[in-house]
Amino acid sequence: MNWFVTTNNRTVDINDIPCLDMDTLRQEILDIKKRVVGFFGKREWNGVRLFVVMADDMEGKFYVSSAFFDNNGTKEYQSITPIIPAFHMFEREFYEDFGIKPVNHPWLKPVRDHKKEYPFFEVEGEEVHQVGVGPIHAGVIEPGHFRFMCNGEKVYDLEIRLGYQSKGVEDLLVKSPSNQLAESICGDSVIAYNLAYSRAIEALKGLKISNKAEIIRLIGLEMERCAIHIGDLGAIAGDCAYLMGASIFGVTRTLVINTMLEICGSRFGRGLITVGGVNFDITEEYAKEKILPMLDKVLADVKRTFAVMIKSPTVISRLERTGVVSNANARDLGLVGMAAKASGVELDSRFNFPEKWLEGVEDKKITATGDVYSRTRVRYKEVLQSIFIIKQLLKKLPEYKNEPLCVDDNCGYKANSFVVSVTEGWRGEVVHTVMTDENGNLSRYKVKDPSFNNWYGLAMAVRNNGISDFPLCNKSFNLSYCGNDL
Repeated sequence: MNWFVTTNNRTVDINDIPCLDMDTLRQEILDIKKRVVGFFGKREWNGVRLFVVMADDMEGKFYVSSAFFDNNGTKEYQSITPIIPAFHMFEREFYEDFGIKPVNHPWLKPVRDHKKEYPFFEVEGEEVHQVGVGPIHAGVIEPGHFRFMCNGEKVYDLEIRLGYQSKGVEDLLVKSPSNQLAESICGDSVIAYNLAYSRAIEALKGLKISNKAEIIRLIGLEMERCAIHIGDLGAIAGDCAYLMGASIFGVTRTLVINTMLEICGSRFGRGLITVGGVNFDITEEYAKEKILPMLDKVLADVKRTFAVMIKSPTVISRLERTGVVSNANARDLGLVGMAAKASGVELDSRFNFPEKWLEGVEDKKITATGDVYSRTRVRYKEVLQSIFIIKQLLKKLPEYKNEPLCVDDNCGYKANSFVVSVTEGWRGEVVHTVMTDENGNLSRYKVKDPSFNNWYGLAMAVRNNGISDFPLCNKSFNLSYCGNDL
């Protein structure tokens, strides 16, 4: 067997992971026909070991294998991207980090490195002109450069250059791991990142947290999803000049994040989760008096506002058939999360790698058209779904009221261990892969944000659209710069 099969948040002995020659591993990747969630290197002895993690979303399993590149041997391999395009960013990142070249990669450009000149794609023609936006933007938007190739108002191509705020997060997590660092990687996905980190560390330490802590964590995760989606519905309404929707959704989002503030002292959930459990309780009294009435009001306001907005001819004319990503392109590019669902690619780690607390939760599908309208519908659906999940979790919480919020985590890591921790953030899967050495010290920490997969979906979406539709397309994805740049 050339793969080791594991599951979410389960530790693996690194010595049990097969180490193949690269040609064999490449063929195994082509034959296994699973979805890539990890493709990264780790320096070992006199070379680099490449680890590959493939997901079987139907069975809820991960297939893990590896290959070793000796410092004195070849520093290249035949690229996988021409056959499986979803590998294109992973191979570019691996090449940038370790200098091992994927031969015949069709788009071998820097991911985060700004020391090298970036060769932008150019369209030639007398009527073709370029429009450059960023990397410095108005307000507090993070840095990123967008290069449009246009004929009049029509966009032929968009190329997105990121990496301006790369901070070396992965190295920091090896040297000084902490919940505070994990929740600071991506400021609008605090709960998702902290949950992925905590579960990975708990697996490596062999910690079993209480049912009470697990439920509170998931309540926080769904509150984060609910709040961000409602805010994005308001932003999409604003980009359509539907100001009533922008105002009401903005106020409604505030109800959710202010409740999070009352729970843990932070509107964005900072400090709620810690390794071993949670720092703050949700009492039965508080749930009945504050959280449930808030959810009922949010549900009613969102339903009413969305129903009115979606009947507006001016709104529909902006949303429908704008920024289309076909199902085939979404699959080829490896889109994940909300952006994938909007194109008919149903990926959700809450259900693909099931949470025991979400059994019986219905995951209704929408009619996916791949456009801004479809991405808006997915957000609306997930708001309703998150509210339902929170209410169900709050019903279960009193059963475990006497359990501890947190267990002692003063124990070491398992030596020579490997763990994959996947959490479904509001954008999609947040993947943390963590390794330890023979002395039980962290030796590699790999992070993958859903935006790493989805930025090229945005570039594809704006093709053949008017450049004035870019802000709306951009907001319908709402991707993370810092999650990509790390």
